[in-house]
Amino acid sequence: MPMIPFSLARRLAPALQPLRWLCARGWLREADVDLCLRLLHPVLRLQRVFAQVEARRWVAEDMLALTLRCNGNPQGWRAGQHVQLYLQQDGVRHGRSYSLTAVGRDGRIELAIKRQPGGRLSNMLLDRLAVGQVLELAPAFGELQWPDDGRAVLLAAAGSGITPLLGLLRDALARGFSAPITLLHQVRRQGQRAFVEELQALAERHRNLQLCWVVSGAPGGRISREQFDEIGGEHLIACGPQGFVEQLHGWWTRSGTLQVESFSPLQPLAADDVRDVQLRFARSGQQVQGSSQLSLLEQAEASGLRPAHGCRQGICASCTCTLLGGVVRDLRSGALFAEPNQPIRLCVSAPHGDVEIDL
Repeated sequence: MPMIPFSLARRLAPALQPLRWLCARGWLREADVDLCLRLLHPVLRLQRVFAQVEARRWVAEDMLALTLRCNGNPQGWRAGQHVQLYLQQDGVRHGRSYSLTAVGRDGRIELAIKRQPGGRLSNMLLDRLAVGQVLELAPAFGELQWPDDGRAVLLAAAGSGITPLLGLLRDALARGFSAPITLLHQVRRQGQRAFVEELQALAERHRNLQLCWVVSGAPGGRISREQFDEIGGEHLIACGPQGFVEQLHGWWTRSGTLQVESFSPLQPLAADDVRDVQLRFARSGQQVQGSSQLSLLEQAEASGLRPAHGCRQGICASCTCTLLGGVVRDLRSGALFAEPNQPIRLCVSAPHGDVEIDL
């Protein structure tokens, strides 16, 4: 039972600044201070962001929206960004990135989580996460921005790519954006259209918002070049699987800005291209046999190391590490990189030969 209410725990965040100062100068250990603070309330920490689950609601047949209320530590979070969510289960700490569909001034945020077949964390959250449970969140990241020149905007999403775009849309309408907006959402089945009732209500209140759904599993299938060209918008913000985003990128010929995010899983090398390599983790003093097929992050974890990481897709840069020697291959583009003492992202870098990294 918390010793203080949640509202007081949030308001205490600025008052903890002297303790932060003492920890920064080595007079106190942050872990010890956090241990005491959590006795007052489970979300109370000096620096780390913890949040309590306030509500759950299904917004599609395979997508759940979670309302969380954070402690007072988030700074500068924006709807449309992503956060890494951590949950410990059976002694194992799991983490995945999810989009912020809403960010309130009172510390409330909303995340939308899509069920992934075989996904360990998504299924755990959808089926077993209870109201009142406490989760840890990493700092928000993400570069998508609403255009500021007042011209028409096209939002294009496939699958769970709707979630960051919904956050941007909500904020833009709340700020009074009045130029035409079109939201295109492509899904495989009718029941996967997310936030339908809310979006329809928004379109009724804001006449500048047009909605367009494409059901790829229905007759007519995926959106065509002709359909895309007929949709208005001088700026494009797109999010979805890599193939969807690359297709729209190739079709885009208008004068406005183009912003894209993709989240497709990385494709493995063909079996003929896979070879054994030697990996040296300099700070840990380990040298192990590795594979040119797997990311350096996966192989470091398999060797018992625990490098910092976030999205595991090359977006958040949490796993950035210094390449000391050797050649690595970018798993997204296939490009080779061999400049020593330069940063690489472990989650999207695979060894092209023997490699040494500062880990």
